[in-house]
Parts: sequence; structure tokens; C-alpha cells
Amino acid sequence: MEDYSMIVSDSIQYIGVNDHEIDLFESQYTVPQGIAYNSYVILDEKIAVMDTVDKHFTEEWLGNLKKVLDGKKPDYLVIHHMECDHTGSVARFVAEYPETTLVASAKALTMLQRFHPEFTHSEDQKIAVKEGDTLNLGNHELTFIMAPMVHWPEVMFSYESYDKVLFSADAFGAFGANDAVYEELDPICLKEARRYYIGIVGKYGKQVQAVLKKVAKYDVQMICALHGPILKPDLAEYLGNYDCWSTGGVDAEGVLIAYTSVYDHTKKAAYKMKEKLEAKGQEVEIYDLARCDISFPVGQAFSYGKVVLATTTYNADIFPFMRTYIEWLKERNFANRKIGLIENGSWAPTAAKVMKGLLEDTNNTICETVVTLPSILTPEAEAQMDALVEELLAD
Repeated sequence: MEDYSMIVSDSIQYIGVNDHEIDLFESQYTVPQGIAYNSYVILDEKIAVMDTVDKHFTEEWLGNLKKVLDGKKPDYLVIHHMECDHTGSVARFVAEYPETTLVASAKALTMLQRFHPEFTHSEDQKIAVKEGDTLNLGNHELTFIMAPMVHWPEVMFSYESYDKVLFSADAFGAFGANDAVYEELDPICLKEARRYYIGIVGKYGKQVQAVLKKVAKYDVQMICALHGPILKPDLAEYLGNYDCWSTGGVDAEGVLIAYTSVYDHTKKAAYKMKEKLEAKGQEVEIYDLARCDISFPVGQAFSYGKVVLATTTYNADIFPFMRTYIEWLKERNFANRKIGLIENGSWAPTAAKVMKGLLEDTNNTICETVVTLPSILTPEAEAQMDALVEELLAD
């Protein structure tokens, strides 16, 4: 059955592939629903291929391309982003279609040679484009939009004016293969889109804001990213999410609790906190940082406006998974949240002090109330927890 979610138009065809063999995306993010490497062909008087795919899927991709071309030859290969999962098939493509002209930013063309020193293509078959340059294919015309550091320095978008399509490189992408079935939102799982954004692009909020302003000048009816489904309906809502995430906004009401626990005492306290918050009508997500892919609680921390961190004192510091978690949050410009702290220490609790120190140079509000567990959750500590709940939820 044809997948209508991946149809662009009669003259713009999808030729990407789905990867269900991958274990870790970028060698760090679990992708239980796989990942898609998206590529497209614009069929007009001149034919443009929009990006290639990971080298492990070159032959499948070339098969898709040849089927769409139906004996024709491409005139251009447009490279929006140099990352290897999108340019892994360039050398093989050029060997198959040596007369094709490569179109990319100047930085991308330089990087292409670095990644593929064996690659040879004459200089008169390369076009280095800059902001506002156009490429006419016939009815379709591409306008190039530079998007440096979203999330590499050579990145560019292209806007196709006939079908009003934005080819957006890695921006607006999502984890998950395009034949995955989600239990949450259709046609895309928002949690996986957020996790993708925060993990891959989130450090570069200012650059995302800059390119969103550029994109706003165009009549975009469809977004074709290099990962995830083609975005057609509710583009204003999706663009709004990117605006929210890139400015540190909150897109859901509730509280995230992230904890580490050695002998389950801190875990019990974290779940008691969850119980108390839920009794106040709060939606709560809770994560054991030692037993999950860290990108899930990192991504979700950028959804909620309130976060509770609970950890043990460990070697006069904090448990390593919590330190790593806070560092990941800071690297992605975590800000504008209210944060509650729960510490455990059998003889010299210092976890709250350490966490405060790690967070002091971030634009977050740390609750004055600290819950201290002297090994276990005592009545005194539970009273502190009640006070922390009230402080967290106060306006």
C-alpha cells in the first residue's frame, strides 16, 4: 500500500529509505522506531536530486532513484547538509551519473572533499551558492537559505516556489522511521520530534531563531526534512513548537522528576514526590537516569516548566548519572524553569549544594526548600517534601 504521508507532489518524488537496523543514532541516541534518511527528486526541464542517504543504504536508494528517473539523467545534486547519513552515497551517485552538477554551500563543498578524499569531480561541475541565490529547473525554482549552525556550519535550506516546499536539512526532523507506527500523535510523535530537536539542534537556539525569521518570508505549505515525515498539516503549530523550544519556552503543564538511587531509598522518595504532585492535579513524568537513554529525560525537561532532581551524595559529589544529566541540560541552554532538589546522604549530604553549584550559571529558579534524606525518607524529610510541593506549584 502506498504511503501517502511521504508524497510531495506529482513532480517532486520521495526516494528516501528507512533504517531499522541502527542501534544508536549518532552513536548515542536509542531509536526504538528506527530512523529515516530522506531524499527527493524534482522532475522538471532540469532534474534535481535533493540529498543522498547513509552509505549502508546506497543501493536501495539508487534503486528508488532509478525507478523515479525512468531512464532520465539528473542535472543537479543539491546537498543541504554534509553529515554522513546524508552524503554517504554521493561518491557512488557521481560514479553512476558523472555529468551531474553538485550544488551546495561553499563550506559544504570543502567539507565534501575532507570526508571523501578519494572523491573527484571537476570544479566546473560544482556550484557554490549563497543566501538568496536561485536555481531554475523550469516550472520549479529553488531559492537557497543559509542556515549556519543549524546544526553544522555549512547547512542550507532551499525553498521551492512552485509547490511551496521547504527542504530544511536536519531542521524540523524527528526520530523514527517513516513506516513506524506511533501510539501518540499522528502523523508524527511530538515527543520524538522534541527529543530530536533538543538532542541534535537544541544548543543552537539563536541560530534556529535566525533561520525561522528567514523562513517566515516564504509561503511554506510543506516541509521536507532529512529525517522524519513530510510535514503538511498544521505547519503553524509545528513552527510554533520550534519557536518555543529554541527560546526556552514551555509546551506542556506538569513536572518532570529525574532521579538516581543506589539502594532504592532515593527512588522511593522520588515516587513519593510524584504521588504528592499528582494529588495536586499535576501531570508527572519520572525517569531513573541510570536506566534510560538520557536523551528522553533531557528532551522532556524542555517540555515542562517544573523539574525535580533527586540524587544521592556520592564521593562528596553527586551520583555520576545526575551530573551527566545536568551537564546535558546546560549544554542545551536549559533555562526558565523552576527546579526542586532532593538529596540523600547518610553522614554528610552535599548533593543539593553540588547541584545548586552546577545550576548557578543558568537562568533557572532553584526552590529554597531542599528535601534531605538521612538515608531513608523520614517524617521530617516528608514534611520538607510537602513544603517543596507548595513552593514548586506557587505562582
